[in-house]
Amino acid sequence: MGVFRYLLAVICLWLSVSTSLAQDVSMLVDGLAIGSFKEREAAITALVSSGSPAVVPVLQALSDGALFVRKSDHKVFIATASGDIFKLADPLNNVDAGQAAKADVEKIKVNNSLREMISNAMSGLTLFSKDVKVRKDAALAVLKSGDASALPALEKAIPAESDPAVADIMRVAAAAATLKSNRSDEAKKAAIDTLSKQTNRDTSSLLTSYAAGVSDPLKSEALAAAQKIETALSTWTAVQNIWFGLSLASVLLLAAIGLAITFGVMGVINMAHGEMVMLGAYTTYVVEQLFQTYFPSAANYALVASIPSAFIVSGLMGIAIERSVIRFLYGRPLETLLATWGVSLILQQAVRSIFGPTNKSVTTPSWMSGSIDFSNGLSFTLNRIAILIFALAIFAGLMLLIRRTSLGLQMRAVTQNRPMANAMGIRSSRVDALTFGLGSGVAGLAGVALSQIDNVSPNLGQSYIIDSFLVVVFGGVGNLWGTLAGALTLGIANKFLEPFAGAVLAKIFILVAVILFIQKKPRGLFALKGRWVDA
Repeated sequence: MGVFRYLLAVICLWLSVSTSLAQDVSMLVDGLAIGSFKEREAAITALVSSGSPAVVPVLQALSDGALFVRKSDHKVFIATASGDIFKLADPLNNVDAGQAAKADVEKIKVNNSLREMISNAMSGLTLFSKDVKVRKDAALAVLKSGDASALPALEKAIPAESDPAVADIMRVAAAAATLKSNRSDEAKKAAIDTLSKQTNRDTSSLLTSYAAGVSDPLKSEALAAAQKIETALSTWTAVQNIWFGLSLASVLLLAAIGLAITFGVMGVINMAHGEMVMLGAYTTYVVEQLFQTYFPSAANYALVASIPSAFIVSGLMGIAIERSVIRFLYGRPLETLLATWGVSLILQQAVRSIFGPTNKSVTTPSWMSGSIDFSNGLSFTLNRIAILIFALAIFAGLMLLIRRTSLGLQMRAVTQNRPMANAMGIRSSRVDALTFGLGSGVAGLAGVALSQIDNVSPNLGQSYIIDSFLVVVFGGVGNLWGTLAGALTLGIANKFLEPFAGAVLAKIFILVAVILFIQKKPRGLFALKGRWVDA
């Protein structure tokens, strides 16, 4: 019985407190109808300081011109006109409050300054929303505006915030609002210290702007904090450029590694290599369509099935090209170049005839979607990470094949000294066909990867053929380690140049640098050794 009385007392106390708070907020709402615009600003500030989410529709109605005061008792309502009659509703809970004649009510006027203040204030009030995203967006809005009127709401919201990430944003927003408030210098110094730990350009600009309007010591501290942020940003920008460079390098490695094999062993300038990449991408698209039609429950793993399929399709096409065209043109590099260019045009038109000229998109599996985000704005997308791992895995597999298998031994023998290899009983024509098929198959695997970051189109391979030749020539013809080093060097250098020179000029600078390098080292970074290659 004693417990029941205790609970009853607690409930009654809670109800009395809630009623009292509701009455206080109601009085603040009625205060919006009193006085000048300056006094209305004070009333809005008082409403925001209450921290009540019920104030949001009140301020929205005030901003929209839907808030009216009844002349007889100076009570404030949300009013909707219906001819000469206004339907009244309680602004805090939207409960019907009857009707009033047009002459009995008066609109509460606002100016542009009040509307801006209301917009900032509403951002502060949504800090108490039940939705985490709404609270986060509200905190970010306050951080962007730095509105000092939202400071009381922030100080109430921070201790109650259950999400640590949102709470951190709220603390930074409170620091930004403190700089624009009339708080003490000690509070502003603490705010500057909080902001100095953020690594984003908006915070740096905020501190620089604040420093321009104050005197020392706050000015010096704000400028020092802004400089600290800029230094951190430079570091993270470098890290981001390295990541983007590695991401580009993985794509270049996939596109060039097959070319390094065929170019190195056979000395063939294969202008149709890009079309092998394109065939791999279209194979990925076809496999995905088959899975969606016949195995919808396993469609998320269609990409896995595309890997061997693309290798086989592109590899067989490569063998067919070698047996039907290239075998008759060995030792005639100009004719080989023109012939493979013609083959590339034929393959592009064939694909346009079968699949149409429009781009096709391949869905990224759920296990490759998303990203790893860092608080400093750095983000690593999972599909790029997967492509980097995939490229390194292919590189390792090719190294094992070349170093540990009989086919690899024969390829190295033919590369280093073709006449001696023939004399030792190695069928160099068979090695040429298998090598061309292997290089084309690896290009098909590059198409699988590219389908995850680019649209599949008949011109897909043409975007990477020139870069692939640059990587192979720069790294050393026929040397896989040289191809890896070339892809890494050119990929990272390109991403560091792009912010300063732009994408087109960056490529031009890279091309000029490679040409100058080849003038000094014609065989690239890692030149093959052997009587045949030295001849």
